[in-house]
Amino acid sequence: MGGCVFCGIVGGAVPSFTVTDEADGVAFLDTRPVFKGHVLVVPRTHLVALTDLPADALPGYFRLVQRIAAAVETGLGSGGTFVAMNNKVSQSVPHLHTHVVPRTKGDGLRGFFWPRTRYADDDEATGYAQRISAALA
Repeated sequence: MGGCVFCGIVGGAVPSFTVTDEADGVAFLDTRPVFKGHVLVVPRTHLVALTDLPADALPGYFRLVQRIAAAVETGLGSGGTFVAMNNKVSQSVPHLHTHVVPRTKGDGLRGFFWPRTRYADDDEATGYAQRISAALA
């Protein structure tokens, strides 16, 4: 879909720190992460909300989200993850996406207050993407 940054990432026209690119979706680092290693998982097809995802695509998409959650824990040594999805309201990009955020005890995340940070540079972001990607294997 023209103008959608996530469609641009899926299509390869917009650069990203890709964790994995598979038939069921694409996972890449959020450029404004809650915590470093925050991954976004998107379906390959432009859809706005979860209700738009065809029923036959649900198992593959959520299996990918599940695998990313495990890889974030393993690859980053986090104590767990926060997995979340907004539908229409509060979507900064109107393309279905699932947040997988690494969590550690005492990390300061409270409720739905999501403080944002930045990667020091592209090398740091690439390192996080590679660590999570390696843990998918």
